[in-house]
Amino acid sequence: MLAADQPPASRPTTRIRSGGVSPRSYGLRVETEAIVAGLAAAVLFGLVAAVLFAGQVTPLWGGLSVGAVAALGALVGGTAAGYTGYWRSRYRPGQEWRLHIASWKFLVDSTTVALVHAIIAAILATAVFVLLQRSFEGLVLDVYSSAIAVAVSAGAAAYLIYQSVSEISTRKMSSMLVAFMAISVLTSIATAQDPAWWEYHFSQLGTAGDFSSSLFNLALIVAGFFVTTFALYLDRDLTALVERGVLEHPTAPRTISVTFVVMGLMLAGVGVFPLHVSMPLHNLCASGMAIAFSVMVLGSPHILAGLPRRFFIFCIGTFAVLIGAFLLFEPVGYYNLTAFELIAFSIIFGWISVFIRFVNALAAPGNPDVPPTV
Repeated sequence: MLAADQPPASRPTTRIRSGGVSPRSYGLRVETEAIVAGLAAAVLFGLVAAVLFAGQVTPLWGGLSVGAVAALGALVGGTAAGYTGYWRSRYRPGQEWRLHIASWKFLVDSTTVALVHAIIAAILATAVFVLLQRSFEGLVLDVYSSAIAVAVSAGAAAYLIYQSVSEISTRKMSSMLVAFMAISVLTSIATAQDPAWWEYHFSQLGTAGDFSSSLFNLALIVAGFFVTTFALYLDRDLTALVERGVLEHPTAPRTISVTFVVMGLMLAGVGVFPLHVSMPLHNLCASGMAIAFSVMVLGSPHILAGLPRRFFIFCIGTFAVLIGAFLLFEPVGYYNLTAFELIAFSIIFGWISVFIRFVNALAAPGNPDVPPTV
């Protein structure tokens, strides 16, 4: 054999993982596809803006403005990019298990992941143009500048969202849930038409029938379905812990998954049935969510027997803080119902985030605290 026919010893070899895709080639593919998604969204919504604003000057914000079309472009383009990227990421090394999910489950899963990203992008685009309008009072743009601004906003949203969903993980999703709820609720509060809404209760935000209430109710619906999405990931992680002999009860994955689905559906129901639509159904959904949360937190020492003791201490501490917050509302009367509901929502979503991240970290391959799968 001639020397020229021999493979060079110094040439680095690329290890191919499951699915025949190496991490390096996958990363390059994602970057290329993200650029294509960004360019497609930029061209499409740039043309839409050019048609809408032809022959006129347009303000940055207010009515049919540059900011409104840019936010719409970020929402629609971001949703399309998010859905496509999340669908394609099933072939990412280590994520092939999602290929075997039932079609309807994957549809709900991918839609909520895409919407969470897109709504955050739309809210951020809105905030940027509102801030610019207030910073440059009286500024208007011609059709060319308007189209470029819309194209940049839609393109950037699609590009970043495609990258984010392509590298999605359980830990990232838990952070996205908290960020989504915080940004959506704060935006609803900031844009509420009734300045005295907080004197009543938290749910008052969803009763005005304006942009603020629509965003608030939409956020609850999307967040509810997003919580149900975690059932897929938790079932997988908890099943791995059962197989490794960490969890004592084989029924733990299904019990926790079902409870998460119930809690998510109840949260979505709070948004579907605002107080002014149906008070009984609204209160039923809110109570159902509280009961599902209580079952998980108080029942965790039995359901999840085998997990480290520090997790159960965290659960008991969380519930104790929640009870303490309620006692400060009634009978102490330190703050009103709105304050208690805000605190309770923060505690619940904080616990969900920590729980998901804790289980995911514990189930990670090679964790020294967990024996390997037999």
